Amino acid sequence: MAGVLFIVSGPSGVGKGTLVKKLVNDNPSLALSVSCTTRAPRKGEKHGREYFFLTREEFENRLACGDFLESDEHFGNYYGTLKSFVKERLREKSVVLEIDVVGALNVKRDYYPAYFPSVVLIMVVPPDLETLEKRLSGRNSETEEERLGRLERVNYELSMQAEYDHVVVNDDLRKAYADLANIITEEIKKSERR
Repeated sequence: MAGVLFIVSGPSGVGKGTLVKKLVNDNPSLALSVSCTTRAPRKGEKHGREYFFLTREEFENRLACGDFLESDEHFGNYYGTLKSFVKERLREKSVVLEIDVVGALNVKRDYYPAYFPSVVLIMVVPPDLETLEKRLSGRNSETEEERLGRLERVNYELSMQAEYDHVVVNDDLRKAYADLANIITEEIKKSERR
């Protein structure tokens, strides 16, 4: 495998998706991993681009076969990353995987360094909880119950920062993007020197 596996996590609404999308679009040496989910597509999302949208039965069958690098169930839906998808992409490029904290820590624990020789965890955090709550409310993509569930999970996610290699504060999108891009560049250089 040629690339570095970058795992980007952070609470819902922190802006990690926006940052990751721009990073991958701007950097041809990076590939974005696409996760699977059993949740319904949001407006504008397409199968194979944002997620592979699977039925619960399809997901559970793949889970039983050991196809997932990591998986988790939260907010009533399954989420997971296919091992084969990531391994294939890493042959040519570094891969950015945007997943939750549980999945990120499981990948690092279970697959580094034997399966993936270079795994870097990056957490994107809000400047404060009030800002995050405003961002979640402004998305209008979830029910009030889903939004409150996401807010309840925030404290757990933020408590895991010490387990990550890097933390990026998304107070200003341009600065957060520059910080994230610098981390990626430096970690790729480190990997090439090994």
